[in-house]
Amino acid sequence: MVLLRELLGETLRRRRRAQKRTLRDVSKQANVSLGYLSEIERGHKEPSSELLASVCGALQVRLSEVLAEVSREVAQHERGEAAPPGREVQDPQGRQVAVLPLPREQAAAEESRRRRYAPQPSPTIAQVRSRHRRGEVTDSVVRAAA
Repeated sequence: MVLLRELLGETLRRRRRAQKRTLRDVSKQANVSLGYLSEIERGHKEPSSELLASVCGALQVRLSEVLAEVSREVAQHERGEAAPPGREVQDPQGRQVAVLPLPREQAAAEESRRRRYAPQPSPTIAQVRSRHRRGEVTDSVVRAAA
């Protein structure tokens, strides 16, 4: 699952860095505290629509463009079409869109889930009997494995 605030923060950060501007510069122009803008960019805070409009104004980018970019990225995640992090892909209109990496915790949880539900090879009868001798499985399990 991808969080909207994380994608929004990454998009704003990408736009700011593309302009080679500092957090201090943008926060001053948007009339937002530097710490709060940093929290937004890191995906820790969800900005209000007024604050988002102010930051977009400071970045001289349309709010609709930022929201459209975020929307495309959400759609890609929902379709499972996310490319490797840092790689750019084309959206349906043919424009280049950067694919964001998932936060470390989500990526780790996703990998764990993938491993947990991956098909496991069936144990051999010798392995089942060995577990039976150690008292880990019952007689019915041995009979079912045979």
